[in-house]
Amino acid sequence: MTDERQQMDDVNAHVIEDFRTNNGSVEVAMGGFFAGKPVLILHTTGAKTGKERLNPLVYATHDRNYVVAASKGGSPHHPHWFLNVKANPDVTVEVGDEQFRAKATIVEDGPYRDELYAKLATIMVQFAEYETKTDRRIPVIVLERAR
Repeated sequence: MTDERQQMDDVNAHVIEDFRTNNGSVEVAMGGFFAGKPVLILHTTGAKTGKERLNPLVYATHDRNYVVAASKGGSPHHPHWFLNVKANPDVTVEVGDEQFRAKATIVEDGPYRDELYAKLATIMVQFAEYETKTDRRIPVIVLERAR
């Protein structure tokens, strides 16, 4: 595992602990980066390893679905969790004190993607900056509760 990946795993572990300790609210993790923001924990299946992976993500809601972005802080590369979602769109979502199965749908282009991404940018202004830092189109993922 790379040092960057290990650091991200360590940060995620602290955010997840804070999330679970505070019934789905992030108070202090990451120096307040997530504090006060709507955060969910996305459970994916590793594309290469088959192991469960957990990632805390800021979300918006749209039509009773949850919406997240594969921003990776404006990095030129997609986050690992996004590659996992591409390989296996059946995910689990933790939000508040609830956990449920969901289907992840990737929206990479078009007005619908732009609408959803703008919604995320109103919740966390850094999303607008992330788009300017990279040449890649940051995908949006819609998480629809499994029926």
